[in-house]
Amino acid sequence: MRVNAYAAPSAGQPLAPTTIERRDVGANDVLIEIQYAGICHSDIHTVNGDWGPQPFPVVPGHEIVGVVTEVGPDVTRHQVGDRVGVGCMVNSCGECTNCRNGDEQYCLDGMVPTYAGTDRDGTTTQGGYSTHVVVDADYVLTVPEGLDAAAAAPLLCAGITTYAPLRTWGAGPGKRVAIVGLGGLGHMAVKIAHALGAEVTVLSQSLKKQEDGLRLGADDYHATSDPATFEHLAGRFDLIVNTVSAKIDLDAYLGLLAVDGTLVNVGAPAEPLSLNVFSLIGARRSFAGSMIGGIALTQEMLDFCAEHHLGAEVEVIRADQVNEAYERVLASDVRYRFVIDTATLA
Repeated sequence: MRVNAYAAPSAGQPLAPTTIERRDVGANDVLIEIQYAGICHSDIHTVNGDWGPQPFPVVPGHEIVGVVTEVGPDVTRHQVGDRVGVGCMVNSCGECTNCRNGDEQYCLDGMVPTYAGTDRDGTTTQGGYSTHVVVDADYVLTVPEGLDAAAAAPLLCAGITTYAPLRTWGAGPGKRVAIVGLGGLGHMAVKIAHALGAEVTVLSQSLKKQEDGLRLGADDYHATSDPATFEHLAGRFDLIVNTVSAKIDLDAYLGLLAVDGTLVNVGAPAEPLSLNVFSLIGARRSFAGSMIGGIALTQEMLDFCAEHHLGAEVEVIRADQVNEAYERVLASDVRYRFVIDTATLA
C-alpha cells in the first residue's frame, strides 16, 4: 500500500513530503496506523550522514505509537484495535545465542533497524514519520493503558535506551547514580532512576535546567562547566549514564566513580572517544556501552513506566515542522522530546 511520509532525499537535505510503499501484511505481520512518532537525535545523525552512507531516501522514526488495523493469520499477540508501539528494531535472526537470550538488539547476524536497514526480504526499512507501517508481530510492543500515547512514543527509544543500563547495572535503593545530560535521553534516565529508588544526580553543562531536573526526580544537580564539580564529586558514584551525543572528557567523568563503579555510554557521538587506562585501573572502574534492549525488556520498561506514571516530556508538532524541530534539537531548544502528530500527514 502507498502511504504518506516525510523523507530525507539525500544526506544533509531537508526532509520533504513523499509517499512510500508498505509491504502486504504477511502471515505474522501487523499493520499499524501510526498516531505519534518521536524525533530522536539518531534520526538527525542518520539523515545528515554522520554515521556513514545511508540508503536514501530515508524515512526516519523509531519511536512509534499507533493502533493495529490488520493482522496476519498467524498473529496471536495483537488484535485489531490494540494500541501498540514499535521501537528501534523490526527484525533479527531469532536463532543466534543473543536472540535466544532475549538480546535481539545484539543479534549476531545484525538486528534490522526500523529505518535505513535491510529487512529479511531484502527491502529497505522506512520508519515512523509516516501514516502506516507493517511490522513482524514479534517486534511489536503493547502500550499499556494509563500511558498517554504522545508521551509514550519516546519510550520506545529514549525510555528503553536508559532503562536498559539502569536495570543491567543495578540502579536502585542505596545506589548513587549520575546522569550526564538532561535532554531527550537524560530526562527519561532521571525519571526512571528515581522510580527505581536510586539517589540521582544530574551532571549538565550549566544550571539552566536545574529546576527541571529536580522536578523530574533528581536529588542533586551540578554544572560540569565548573571545574569544582569534578573535585567535589570525586569518587562518589556507583553508576554514571552518559546520554550526550558529543565528545566528553572521559577521564574526568571516570574520576567521579567509586571503586567498582561503571560509566555507561548510551549517547552516540559521531567522533571517537578516548581515555587513559589509568582512569580505569586506579579504582577498578569500568567503561561500558549499551544499546536499547530486547523485546521482553522493552515491554518490561513500558509496563514499569505505566505503573509509575512515567512518560516523556513532549512537544507535539505537525509533520511540516520537522525540519524546524531538527534545528531546535541541535540547538538544545526542546524540553524534552519532539513528537510528530502523524495525522498531519494524511
